[in-house]
Amino acid sequence: MKNFRATLDIIGVNPFVFLPDDVLEMLFEQFGKRKGQIPVRGTVNDVPYRQTLVRFAGEWRLYINMIMLKDSPRRIGEMLDITIEYDPEPRTIEPPEAFLTALEANLLAKENFQHLSPSRQLEINRYLTNLKSEDAFQRNLAKIMANLSGEGTFFGRKIG
Repeated sequence: MKNFRATLDIIGVNPFVFLPDDVLEMLFEQFGKRKGQIPVRGTVNDVPYRQTLVRFAGEWRLYINMIMLKDSPRRIGEMLDITIEYDPEPRTIEPPEAFLTALEANLLAKENFQHLSPSRQLEINRYLTNLKSEDAFQRNLAKIMANLSGEGTFFGRKIG
């Protein structure tokens, strides 16, 4: 695990920090390659996190969300104490059983879901899994199923 200090910066609406070269080299060595998304874990100001390190606009960035750092968009310019290492733990998210049942009952939605990119499928699974109340889950499940059936939009996107 590497420790470093970095200034919180922002690109668009996304707070992030740049990683020092020696930290990047350690992560590349642990990950076994220098391309793709790198799963990482560590702490930001002693708060544990799991995140994905990504390269954007030619630079590797650790995006700092509000789970990692409360009110992160309002803290731009703050110096952060960060620890980081490669996270070998699998990052699979199983779809909720009710979603699988709904897909089995609607073959068009199931087919459309299977034709989505893996990242889009993951986005939908993650979204449903992280909903906190049953009411919100049922409401959003209905919207997703309608979208997968060719009606309306979800996440600002339309199927087909």
